[in-house]
Amino acid sequence: MTTKPVLTLDDARRVAAAAETEALANGWKVTIAVADDGGHLLYLQRSHDTKFGSVETAMMKAHAAVAFQYATKDSETAVQTGRLIHLALPGVIPAEGGVPLLRDGVVIGGLGISGVRAVQDGQIAAAGIAAL
Repeated sequence: MTTKPVLTLDDARRVAAAAETEALANGWKVTIAVADDGGHLLYLQRSHDTKFGSVETAMMKAHAAVAFQYATKDSETAVQTGRLIHLALPGVIPAEGGVPLLRDGVVIGGLGISGVRAVQDGQIAAAGIAAL
């Protein structure tokens, strides 16, 4: 039988805490979503005064990062350079802020950030994955 690494709830909380620290340091109000390796929500936190539209967006970014096993920034760049097929792929979010979470080269989950500009969402996500 083979085994694979998994994302624990403690891992998800640690990633979210690091992302939150980055957001707070910049005065950004965001939603932070962490999904497991099946793209299912494992952890969510939202600043009380964050736009409620960011909740679903953060969840979708985390899901897309797991489903396609690359950062949502890659789809954003593809669309910006004319590869519009990314707009037709189910579940793609062509905006920075969704990143796969890796352990030993295996995708164990996804992190999605939403609430500020896409590049800022990406900065927060980078802080989150650095904690894993």
